[in-house]
Amino acid sequence: MSETHIICNQDGHYWGRGKRWVDGRDLSKVAHYGYRDEAVNTVFELSSKDIDLRCDIKIVTLIEGKLPKLPVSATPLPDPDDPQLALQPEAS
Repeated sequence: MSETHIICNQDGHYWGRGKRWVDGRDLSKVAHYGYRDEAVNTVFELSSKDIDLRCDIKIVTLIEGKLPKLPVSATPLPDPDDPQLALQPEAS
């Protein structure tokens, strides 16, 4: 069995492949990293943009090469159109 790393925030959301937080319903949208260093670098980038962010890097065992079912967050996802949530600032 192989392991991977995922990033979870204080609201129970997971960092997604689309550079947005996801609630865990669609596992194909959850970003996972083969190395802890990659996840740590991503957390560093995210927390430098949002000082209130609290993240946890979780080690997950893949089942047949795929993520297992993850707990779905009960907290609503942030509004994706909020410019304050973008990882990269928009050019004006």
